[in-house]
Amino acid sequence: MKEEMVLKFIKEIVFFFMTVLGTLGNTFVSVNYMISLLGGPEKKPIHLIHIHLALANIIILLAKGLPKTIATFGLRNFLDDIGCKIIIYLSRMARGVSICTSSLLTVVQAIIISPRASGWRRLRPKSAWHILPFFSFFWILNALISVNLIHSITSINLNMSQLENGDNHCYFMLESQKTRWIVLPLMVLRDAVFQGAMGGASGYMVSLLHKHHQHVLYLQNSELLNRTPLELRAAQNVLLLMLCFVFFYWTDCAFSLFLSLSLGNNSLMVNIQKILALGYAVFSPLVLIHRDGLLAECWHAQWEKVRKCLSCVAVQ
Repeated sequence: MKEEMVLKFIKEIVFFFMTVLGTLGNTFVSVNYMISLLGGPEKKPIHLIHIHLALANIIILLAKGLPKTIATFGLRNFLDDIGCKIIIYLSRMARGVSICTSSLLTVVQAIIISPRASGWRRLRPKSAWHILPFFSFFWILNALISVNLIHSITSINLNMSQLENGDNHCYFMLESQKTRWIVLPLMVLRDAVFQGAMGGASGYMVSLLHKHHQHVLYLQNSELLNRTPLELRAAQNVLLLMLCFVFFYWTDCAFSLFLSLSLGNNSLMVNIQKILALGYAVFSPLVLIHRDGLLAECWHAQWEKVRKCLSCVAVQ
């Protein structure tokens, strides 16, 4: 019993750490890209997509991690029926928006780095604000796909006898067969379409990056060998994000499938699956911070402000 309590406490601390780290990371990324978007002379669509992806990730982290984080401080079973519906609905909707936005990010980046003679170049967004209708479409689409949760989610406070795992705050009631056969194909179709577009765009970018690398090697110019154009570097960052997405998405699916087919209650597998569900939202901003050097740029900008202030004081 004591070991179970210790393991439970460790699990809650892990969720707390992941929620805090992921929320801070996504907030940091969104603020940096927002400053670049509003302060720079050119409004880049990629920056706006990164901001939207960070927003979706923050909602996922708060909806999934916040109840467990609050439970870490001893407050349990605090969600009522409406609270459960809102939390689970936002979590499912934001997850779908994250998938759609990741796909859009890959496609737009592939169009941006496509050769000038390519037909894809004509699809390049003329302005960052031309991306906004896609965001509206993503939220409406996923809100409609997830609408069944409003009726199938309830708080454990109302149905304590039907819940075996005390870690949960809400649970799914059994849905009708008709509802299940409507919602499930829509979710599968959404994931297949957007991940198919993501895979095609990623493959296209890999091909372009390979051709660029071969061209640089052919020129045998040391200056060119050590220099990567900004657009190609951005493409490499997006590809890393997509690898991160694919890893966490499919491992989450594999664990979910295993748990649905498993007869016993494997608490370790359940906890791993819950951690994987938060993985992309936590690690994707860290990839951007590391690859883009956002943290170094932020510290440099702050240091420049401090240095100017000190210079002004010294002059006075």
